[in-house]
Amino acid sequence: MKKERVLILCTGNSARSQMAEGLLRSMGGDGFAVESAGTVASFVRPQAIAAMAEIGIDITGHRSKCLDEFLGTAFDHIITVCDNANQTCPAFHGKAQRTHWSLEDPAEVDGTEEEKLAAFRKIRDQLIIKIKEFIRSH
Repeated sequence: MKKERVLILCTGNSARSQMAEGLLRSMGGDGFAVESAGTVASFVRPQAIAAMAEIGIDITGHRSKCLDEFLGTAFDHIITVCDNANQTCPAFHGKAQRTHWSLEDPAEVDGTEEEKLAAFRKIRDQLIIKIKEFIRSH
């Protein structure tokens, strides 16, 4: 069985795309080969790591990557998880199906550490729903 190649993009590849990558790898089983990247590379946010650990998914080994690493790579699906990445995403070779999920950036939330973590949990939970729908439709 051929794995469907998926690239998940956001601006900094620090939160939304990292969590989506971890979720699709975990929930999609052997059906998907998943990568994530940002329009610029930054770092994986500790709150993203913590929110994913709460549901048993370890993304501590993830690193933030720039989408330039994947230019010239053929993907079946390109999923953008922020409006900026959707607007600036370059064309990829092949027949990649583009999907856009407009999600708030949890890294922009000000407040206590608990309030910040709550924002990451909210986006994680929204991503779980979207990933389940994506898997069902493919």
